[in-house]
Amino acid sequence: MRSAGLSQTFIDNFRFYYEQLVQGATGYISREEAQPVETLPSYQELDTSLQRAGEHALSRTLVLKLNGGLGTSMGMDGPKSLLPVKGDLTFLDIIVRQVLALRRRFDLPIPLVLMNSFYTRTATLHALEAYPELKEQGVPLDFMQHMEPKIWKESLLPAEWPNDPDKEWCPPGHGDIYTALVDSGMLKALLDTGYEYAFVSNVDNLGAVLDLAILGYFADQRIPFLMEVAQRTPADRKGGHLARSRDGRLILRESAQCPPEEEAEFQNIRLYRYFNTNNLWMNLRALAEMLERRHGVLGLPLIRNEKPIDPTDPTTPRVYQLETAMGSAIGIFEDAQALCVPRSRFAPVKKNSDLLVLMSDAYHLNEDYTLSLAPECNGTPPVVTLDDRYYLLYDAMKARFPAGAPSLRRCISLTVRGDVTFGAAVTVLGSVVVEAPEGESLHLPDGAVLGETEVAS
Repeated sequence: MRSAGLSQTFIDNFRFYYEQLVQGATGYISREEAQPVETLPSYQELDTSLQRAGEHALSRTLVLKLNGGLGTSMGMDGPKSLLPVKGDLTFLDIIVRQVLALRRRFDLPIPLVLMNSFYTRTATLHALEAYPELKEQGVPLDFMQHMEPKIWKESLLPAEWPNDPDKEWCPPGHGDIYTALVDSGMLKALLDTGYEYAFVSNVDNLGAVLDLAILGYFADQRIPFLMEVAQRTPADRKGGHLARSRDGRLILRESAQCPPEEEAEFQNIRLYRYFNTNNLWMNLRALAEMLERRHGVLGLPLIRNEKPIDPTDPTTPRVYQLETAMGSAIGIFEDAQALCVPRSRFAPVKKNSDLLVLMSDAYHLNEDYTLSLAPECNGTPPVVTLDDRYYLLYDAMKARFPAGAPSLRRCISLTVRGDVTFGAAVTVLGSVVVEAPEGESLHLPDGAVLGETEVAS
């Protein structure tokens, strides 16, 4: 790791988790250590005066986006943030324009900072050249996530893969943000420039916009770490949830940290009611003090991920990737809090079905480049399910929607089975299932209206 140029601080962090692995740690958090959370303060309960408090704190606030991921699960080999979402505008375009709109509105140089990876940095910075005014912020535009060695499952030694040495390395999860902020000098640069508060979120969640009422609450209450959570639904049952430790602290439990025998309980959305949106608010001074106190090792809970060394070939030997979750820092800060927010602040894109909804008229792009659901959606986006045999890859999905997304603003759900191509100006009403006959393709004509029925030929 030293020969790869990694810092002693990062090596110390890796050693902390590797020693746990060697000692047999699984990273599991049992029900005894993860009690349900009964109630939380909600966004709707925030006092209207907090909007003004947020405006007062805005000059000390930055927007930080996690931009380390590739769109590999959607068949892309570049940064997911460069996927077109609304017309020709990408995730990155929309986020940049949101920040620039905030700057104009408040006449403040609100910084946008990206945590890039080795995979995303070059292409992302090239795309940002279209926005020269973005650089007028007094701090760098980005910093880099670390890379760590994969570990053979059988021997617990560093993995070697001569056919493709790059596959010997992996990112350590987004919990690396804290070490990366220090190692890159970004944390010091932000503090030296007078910034105290960071709003952090995933680059593929366009619902995560800087909210002045939440900022006001965070700053006014002097909270060191605030997590935005939302009510779990059946669609969220397999994802991580908020819990409370034996000593009363809030903690985060991811699916990989659940003992297999407790899986049914883990997925009980009435028992564990809240999930982490990964929209986080951090007090940078509190973070710097905590890192100094712990000598650069926060000691976040281990996530032991088992995968094939070549993620594109499931037959290759198995490795462990030692990861941490950014949100698990909620258990480190004594006075950390969680706030239950509207579902509209959580609109991530994990599959092409998610992307299709964002591309459609179910979401409207406002003048300040925020997104809002169409009034006809009544606060709930349509649920789209596409057949992975034909729509898993981005190019394949686009080929079957050559004229763009159908109208979904009056759609409750759309399920597509088989090889179906949509013509221009197709409208979906209510709950619809479209199914092509097995072994054949189906083409929906321009202007077709699908409503409350099952469509097949």
